[in-house]
Amino acid sequence: MTAAPVFLAFILAQRLAELALARANTRRLLGAGAREHGAGHYPLIVAVHVAWLAALAVLGWDGPVHPGWLALYGLLQLARLWVLATLGRRWTTRILTLPGEAPVTAGPFRLLRHPNYAVVAGEIAVAPLVLGLPWIALIFALLNALVLRIRIRAEAAAWRGA
Repeated sequence: MTAAPVFLAFILAQRLAELALARANTRRLLGAGAREHGAGHYPLIVAVHVAWLAALAVLGWDGPVHPGWLALYGLLQLARLWVLATLGRRWTTRILTLPGEAPVTAGPFRLLRHPNYAVVAGEIAVAPLVLGLPWIALIFALLNALVLRIRIRAEAAAWRGA
């Protein structure tokens, strides 16, 4: 058995934990009067991420794990934690604006406008490379870029109208 199943299990467990956190934060924010924006493209984001996870699991479950790419993936996890810690209870997988609150500009948001999207884009490209799947990295990096183009426009419009 290779380390690939452990790596895949980590990614799946992380994503499931994040979904639980996102749902809890979404419920709380909506209860506090937040408004959701751009919900129409959300199923597309989910589809890309589910297909990415499925491709990794089907094609990479028994492959070797490349240590250099795994180290880079680990650095991306540190960046992810920085984003989550900075956003705190405002972190969700949806676009929500709360009346009277401006976008977060602390932490990694001082350096990048969309650090969470940068981390996700990195993960989508690097995780397949950890498993020796460069074509999966390329395909899903392109699909994610297309989805993020829609997402970032919707988010910008939401904040302009907030």
